Amino acid sequence: MSEKSSYLPVQEEAQVKPPSAKELIVNDDCVAFDDPPPTDKKGPRSWCSKSSIDVFQGQTAPLPSGIPTYTVTVKNICDTGCTISNIHLSYGWFSSLRTINPSVFRRLSYNDCLVNDGKPLGPRKTITFQYANTFSYPLPVSSITCI
Repeated sequence: MSEKSSYLPVQEEAQVKPPSAKELIVNDDCVAFDDPPPTDKKGPRSWCSKSSIDVFQGQTAPLPSGIPTYTVTVKNICDTGCTISNIHLSYGWFSSLRTINPSVFRRLSYNDCLVNDGKPLGPRKTITFQYANTFSYPLPVSSITCI
């Protein structure tokens, strides 16, 4: 590969990619995308996507009745320093035999659960809750807002 093909001359400006249909949310500091971010004249913009939120759960000690419990950790893993709010997870009629603080995690409606009361979750920050049920729920991220 030649050096010329690896680098743009300083006087050339990068092309600005127009917003795509996959661009979700835009503000001055951060953009949420399903795909990698565009590059503008100032360089890559900060960006986040649903994959910027990691949801991990593991089985923990059961309730005295023997019903399994699960600890869920929701973490902002955005590499560009984005703060993410309005984190929604989905799974049908989520329910728990153990009470969950509704400001941490609550079901809003069928297939729509809200994390952290919709409040921002900063870069590399986590929020954790436990639930109890006879089976674990897959809890995929359904939507976010990048702020």
